[in-house]
Amino acid sequence: MMLVSPSHSTSPIFLLRMLSALSDWFWQDWLWFPEGLGWKDLENKGDEVYAKAGDLWVTLPIALCFLLVRQVFERKVAVPLASLLGVREKVRVRAARCPVLENFFSSKAKQPTQSAVESLSKQTGYTERQVQRWFRRRRNQERPNQLKKFREASWRFTFYLFAFIAGLAALIDKPWLYEMEEMWKGFPKLTLLPSQYWYYMIELGFYMSLLFSVASDVKRKDFKEQIVHHVATITLISFSWCVNYIRAGTLIMLLHDSADYLLESAKMFNYAGWRKACNYIFIIFAVVFIISRLIFFPFWIMYTTWVYPLTIYKPFFGFYFFNGLLLVLLCLHIFWAVLIVRMAIKFLPGNNIVEDERSDKEETDNSEDDDNEDKANGKAAKMKNGPVQNGHSSLNNHHKKE
Repeated sequence: MMLVSPSHSTSPIFLLRMLSALSDWFWQDWLWFPEGLGWKDLENKGDEVYAKAGDLWVTLPIALCFLLVRQVFERKVAVPLASLLGVREKVRVRAARCPVLENFFSSKAKQPTQSAVESLSKQTGYTERQVQRWFRRRRNQERPNQLKKFREASWRFTFYLFAFIAGLAALIDKPWLYEMEEMWKGFPKLTLLPSQYWYYMIELGFYMSLLFSVASDVKRKDFKEQIVHHVATITLISFSWCVNYIRAGTLIMLLHDSADYLLESAKMFNYAGWRKACNYIFIIFAVVFIISRLIFFPFWIMYTTWVYPLTIYKPFFGFYFFNGLLLVLLCLHIFWAVLIVRMAIKFLPGNNIVEDERSDKEETDNSEDDDNEDKANGKAAKMKNGPVQNGHSSLNNHHKKE
């Protein structure tokens, strides 16, 4: 038999060459810079230091550090704070052990259809109401408790608050905070400041840590949107760093941090049962969110990134790519604004409790009422079926259940 040597198309050397060629093509000047400008213009010269793609590797250890610090923070700070604010856990009645129902719950559906309930009722000997109650209790067992929600909210609140203060301190004396056109003057030759470097690295490391922990965090109704948001944010921050859009990037990060810490603090008070404090903070958050995300972001920042560069340069791929990412963020802002408006409606007379529309609400377990109703139904059935002996009807033993 003739042996066939491995094809050149599958050899490691060929793959390395392919990746190298792809990298060379991807980082071509004409893709990311206006005509006549390129990577050579971002080479360090004396005191002139520019952002480099290789700098982003430092965000990986920063993200891991955030994950470790978060564990310590939640145990040593968030838990005592929760106790101080009076966070209380609801007593949850655990579902009784039933292999048949547990197997259905784990492998098929957590919310069975009516036909499935009827089938499970026959298999287990439970009434349909008891089957439904079992699934309700079992679903509640898997929902995160108030303390876990409080710990996550307090961690995000702490970061967003410090990030906003640090970002404001880094930009307060910068001209592009007050004049949007300053974001692009001299592009791409925008020298890097130490404050910009650390602001970028810490923000990017934090969002990467959120992406790493999203599987273990509380899952809300907008779980997929959160994934899209984290990926879009990481891509936007990384891209703006690589092609030196650092001035626009710092403004966008500051804009987002300005409202996020208010939302997380409202959640903390909500979990602690401080309804009035939660409502007042939520009102402030809603105002800041609408102004910053739906007014300032599209009509100042996005307008400047779309219009002003075209007065200086011809459009190029990087221009469209960057603005496309901003458009994704704007769509997410609109989606969350709808949720905020729905929650704001609850401030109308008679609605004095605000809850996160994204939360997976715990189902009420009126076990005492259910038990009383079951007893009443049982008593009625016994009266209908005649006298009973040892809990079973002596007559009409084959009477069909209603």
